[in-house]
Amino acid sequence: MLPFFIKLFTNAKPPPDDAELVRLYKETGDLEHVGELFQRHAKLVYLVCQKYLQDAEESKDATMQLFEHVSKALLQHEVNNFKSWLHVTTRNYCLMQLRANKHKTKVPLSDNAPPFMESAEPLHPTDAEESEKIEQALHAALKELPLQQRECVELFYLQQKSYKEISAQTGCDLNQVKSYIQNGKRNLKIIMEKNHAVR
Repeated sequence: MLPFFIKLFTNAKPPPDDAELVRLYKETGDLEHVGELFQRHAKLVYLVCQKYLQDAEESKDATMQLFEHVSKALLQHEVNNFKSWLHVTTRNYCLMQLRANKHKTKVPLSDNAPPFMESAEPLHPTDAEESEKIEQALHAALKELPLQQRECVELFYLQQKSYKEISAQTGCDLNQVKSYIQNGKRNLKIIMEKNHAVR
C-alpha cells in the first residue's frame, strides 16, 4: 500500500505543455526542450513525410533532418501553436525536397486548398509544385488586402487565434473582427481568381 500513498501525496507536476516547452527553448536554447517537443509529435512528422515523399526510408531520413531544421527555425519564428506550425513546416520541407529532386507526387486536395478558400473549385493538377505555387500566390494575395483585413485573416487562420484574442490584440471590437475576416476571406478569393491562382 505504501507506493499508493506516496503517489497520492506527491505533488508531481504535470509535464509542461507545448507552449511552455517552446518558451523554455527560446529562453535557454537547451535542445532537451525541443527534443521533448519533437518526440511528442514525431509520429505526426513521419506520417506527413510519408504522405508527401511516399517512401518509408526517405520519410525516416526527412524526419531526422527536420529535427535539426525545427530546432533552428523555432529560434527565428514566433510560434503560437506548435503542432500546427510543425505540420506546416514539415509539409513545406517535403515540398522543397520534392522540388529539389524534381520528383512530383500527388498531394491530397485538402492540403492544396487554403483553409479559408473552402468554396474554391477543385484545383488541377494536384501535384506538389502546384501546391507550392498556390501557397506562394496566397501569401502574395494577402499583401494586397487592406491592413486590418490582412491582420485579422492572418491571426485567425494562420495563427489560429480566437475572435476574442484578435480583438484584444488589434483593438477592434468583436463585430469588426468578424467583418474583417469575412471580407478578407472574400477578397482573397477574388484576388486569387484574378491572378488565376484558383480556377
